[in-house]
Amino acid sequence: MRNVLIGITGAIAAYKTCELIRLFKRAGDNVKVLITENTLQFLGKKTLETLSGDVVYLDQFREKGTTEHISLVDWADVFVIAPASANTISKIANGIADNLMTSVSCAYIGHKKPFVLAPSMNTGMWKNDFVQENLRKLENAGVHIIEPDYGFLACGTEGKGKMPAPSKIHNETLEFLNKNSPLAGKRIVITAGGTKEYIDPVRYISNASSGKMGLALAESAHKLGADVVLVSTFSHSAPYKVLEVASAVDMLDATKSEFENSDCLIMAAAVADYRVSNPQAQKITKESNETLKLELVKNPDILKSVAQDKKPDQKIIGFCLATQNLIECAKAKLEAKKCDYIIANEAQKSLGKDDTEIYIISKSEDIKHFENISKKQAADKILELLYD
Repeated sequence: MRNVLIGITGAIAAYKTCELIRLFKRAGDNVKVLITENTLQFLGKKTLETLSGDVVYLDQFREKGTTEHISLVDWADVFVIAPASANTISKIANGIADNLMTSVSCAYIGHKKPFVLAPSMNTGMWKNDFVQENLRKLENAGVHIIEPDYGFLACGTEGKGKMPAPSKIHNETLEFLNKNSPLAGKRIVITAGGTKEYIDPVRYISNASSGKMGLALAESAHKLGADVVLVSTFSHSAPYKVLEVASAVDMLDATKSEFENSDCLIMAAAVADYRVSNPQAQKITKESNETLKLELVKNPDILKSVAQDKKPDQKIIGFCLATQNLIECAKAKLEAKKCDYIIANEAQKSLGKDDTEIYIISKSEDIKHFENISKKQAADKILELLYD
């Protein structure tokens, strides 16, 4: 599932974009629609809201204090403008950001995220040297241009300028994404959630981990083209392989098996250090026990165990959660567990929250610090460590 931002400019071909929205939605993608004022000359907001299932974005400052040109850039995995008018193309190519469409576009190029334009215009406008120069600028900046088709145009002439069929734009966008996915061809194992160490069939010892960080890593890695295996302590329906486990022992077995033929392990799960030595087969009743003593034994160290069999071309990224002396603890864990990188975060700033603060520490003890970022943004920063 991708987050697809679709831009529609003021061109007669705008009606075709309704089918493009349907194609992305039918594929299971999330869609938001961004329009210009002139788009409303050809399409109504209600139609686009119904098709996308979301509000339509138009105003640069819809609400006081908002920065939607940034939030939309952060949200989207790919930005497709179809149709893209000569006016909007020229503004983007020259850094003009005088409406929400061009503001998002300029920021999007700056973030070097996947950007697709499907121009549509009169043949004369298409052949204009300045328009062609602007298109070359955008291509040089990494924007993918889907050239218009030759055909009968709305102005009554025949020539090049017709917006391609929505199915062609959809297919070419997917091809562009696959070709430019930085993690294409890599197999990544990611663990998520807090393990459960059962006392009896209905009670267990666990921790406050929500699994949000591991899930964000799995979703982002999949969108970046990786073959993902998520070893999770909770159920999750996904377009990649998910292995649901409960205890630390279960997680160790699944992780070792999957990592054997993988490129990287990201150990984001919060693994219990101890388990009950003698879990009961039947539910323990309070009527028969005034007090209850549990004997705990150490769990296997998953990270250390997997690292022992690591091949030279494999990478391991561990996590260190602490309540004090965070950097010192992380550096010690990095060395002891033989990780390539360690992600350090404080419990009070991360557990159960949507936002986080992380330190990325390498074997050479180079430290990168990111604060007040979403877990999706943190996932993207971590996955950049695996880019070739």
